Amino acid sequence: MNAADDIVSEIFTRDKELPIILTKAIKQRLGMSIGEFSEKSGIPASTLYKILSGERDPNLRTFRRILTTVREIERGHTKQKKFIAVIGARGVLDGIEKDEINVNNETIVIKEYAVTTIEEAIIAAIQAERDGAAALVCAPIVSPTVEKIVTIPVATIRPTSSVTRAIELAAKKIS
Repeated sequence: MNAADDIVSEIFTRDKELPIILTKAIKQRLGMSIGEFSEKSGIPASTLYKILSGERDPNLRTFRRILTTVREIERGHTKQKKFIAVIGARGVLDGIEKDEINVNNETIVIKEYAVTTIEEAIIAAIQAERDGAAALVCAPIVSPTVEKIVTIPVATIRPTSSVTRAIELAAKKIS
């Protein structure tokens, strides 16, 4: 049984106190601080501390978010491989021929984030970090901004041969 199912079972069938069960699930089973759990769940740390101290009961929406986050974290602990996020237009992403890369005997998954605007690229970078990306690759137009808002390494796409081919194609079209 997973931690989320245990929480529900302990509270509703064994009538145990939510603060005790939830604290145990977050700190011991998931190995996280309340601040880390707050970040992952989007629930303010102050709200979590009030729930865990017994000062407040969660509403249904908050309780669902807690259970969903616990499930996602557990799933991530068991399945998630390290991945690199590649943020770009669909045309760029279609040129990626691999879905993983091997470096120093470690397989790293390549996960694509298709975008059409600079704003979408910035949002995708934040989402990729939240999804657990170890690093990300993006276009030079957004990389300076992205580097300021994420904490993971950012590599910039540096097209060389494709730029030369595009210039040659443009030259043929005007001559």
